Amino acid sequence: MKNVSFYILSSFFLFIFGFVMIIFGFYFLYNDIIFLFDWEFLSLNSMLMTLTLIFDWMSMFFCGCVFIISSMVVMYSHSYMIGDIYKVRFLYLVLMFIFSMFMLIMSPNMISILIGWDGLGLVSYCLVIYFQNYKSHSAGMLTILTNRIGDVAILLSISWMMNYGSWHYFYYLGIYSSWGFYLFVLLVLAAFTKSAQIPFSSWLPAAMAAPTPVSALVHSSTLVTAGVYLLIRFSDFLYMYNCSFFLVISLMTMFMSGLGANFEFDLKKIIALSTLSQLGLMMTILFLGFPYLSYFHLLTHAFFKALLFLCAGLIIHVMNDTQDIRFMGGLSHQLPVTITCFCISNLSLCGFPYLSGFYSKDLILEVMTFSGHNFFIYFIMYFSVGLTVSYSVRLAYYSLVVGTNSYSCQSYFEDKFMNLSMIFLVILSILSGSIISWLIFMTPVFLMMPFFMSMMSFIFIVGGVIVGHELSIFYYDVNSYYLNNYVLSSFLGSMWFMPSLSTFFLTSNSLNYSYYINNNLEVGWGELIFSKLSFIYLVILSKLSQLYYYNNLKIYMISFFLLVFIFTLY
Repeated sequence: MKNVSFYILSSFFLFIFGFVMIIFGFYFLYNDIIFLFDWEFLSLNSMLMTLTLIFDWMSMFFCGCVFIISSMVVMYSHSYMIGDIYKVRFLYLVLMFIFSMFMLIMSPNMISILIGWDGLGLVSYCLVIYFQNYKSHSAGMLTILTNRIGDVAILLSISWMMNYGSWHYFYYLGIYSSWGFYLFVLLVLAAFTKSAQIPFSSWLPAAMAAPTPVSALVHSSTLVTAGVYLLIRFSDFLYMYNCSFFLVISLMTMFMSGLGANFEFDLKKIIALSTLSQLGLMMTILFLGFPYLSYFHLLTHAFFKALLFLCAGLIIHVMNDTQDIRFMGGLSHQLPVTITCFCISNLSLCGFPYLSGFYSKDLILEVMTFSGHNFFIYFIMYFSVGLTVSYSVRLAYYSLVVGTNSYSCQSYFEDKFMNLSMIFLVILSILSGSIISWLIFMTPVFLMMPFFMSMMSFIFIVGGVIVGHELSIFYYDVNSYYLNNYVLSSFLGSMWFMPSLSTFFLTSNSLNYSYYINNNLEVGWGELIFSKLSFIYLVILSKLSQLYYYNNLKIYMISFFLLVFIFTLY
């Protein structure tokens, strides 16, 4: 009973903190207030090492959203982890994870950002390997090694900032410098590793080995959004340089994840790939030059993605921990509340009108149309939106209509704590888009475009619905195109071979290379040159020294006569 109350108490305090921060965010936004708390703990020549906290409307809103989502996840975990013997340890890890995200959000100083950045990486590793098995350990190792690349980039950017005299990011906004380009590249590299953009995308689906409440927290508002938030903070500095290459990379991430989700049958991996798709959308609109739109979609996405994971967690929980969507079907009869919440979050992900996702995605597409980029950017963006609708329809179709429902004899239940957290997130998934858009954008955003151009999003959405339905009712046979062209379907369905390239490709090459070095150097030429020759040389030296010690009188006499002979010559 003590452990149960600790979960509920933590959820209550997190909710209160989040609500208070959102209220203060309203106040700071309308009065244009920024508070900076600076603690100087070391002075090195002219450099001041400080721990800085910034309180403005952007950090307060985001931190409030993180705390509210975390409170719902902790309440959900009270029932989800009830059979686990280490549930108190799990709660401590989740609270450490939330604190690390708080430090990252509230820090304008790169040194204090590093505290939250490293904290997220280390605690996420502990959470991914929470279940003790080989798959979880492999996923955790891939996660932490990929994130360490971003940590090294942050450390290098800290050292590079010593050229300028300060680690506060607001000293660099709007200032162009040829040296600043290296800082720009390091920041983008750090953000790409944390937000899983190409070529660092393989760790995101692998991190699904963690418990589902952790996945809801990681993939909605904490770990994967840290890179996007960092670039939003540095956006005025980034726009001093050419972002076209990174724009294409983030757009291809969105496209790749949408394709992969349409070929996937693992429920959690489909939702993880949808997260990757939305991260690509945030990065794309950020590199197009609209950081506030990226921040807007970051907040709206956090609510419906957390809801989507919580619903998926309950479905997996009652289906004997099976994540294959082909075993589902007719779940609306067994889990009516959960499937209702699941469909609402799915529709919000698609951008269904007047849900939260609609307000951000529709505005992003319209603004992107006016950005003046070429047809490639325009087409891939709209096609990726169609893929989002496609895998959402496919997922809903498999869970509601198609499938054998092989677990119909299982005991289905909907816990009150789980339902309460999901229903609260449903309300936020419906209302947050309109409320945040009215707050962030003081004046209504009004864009005029031709009729056919404004209908492009509707056309691709309808196309995505049709493709998703066709993929749901598609049956493989011997003459199937995808079976006869296995390489193509495997390439499209496995994130363009990125998991293999990030794990087995590197491991096999390094092992082959070490085998080659061992055979040719260590037991080959290296053995001959560095071991045997040095041994022979030492043997000769020891024999000479032994000869000297055993015949020292003779050597002295010979040396004396040689010296006398030399002196007589002169």
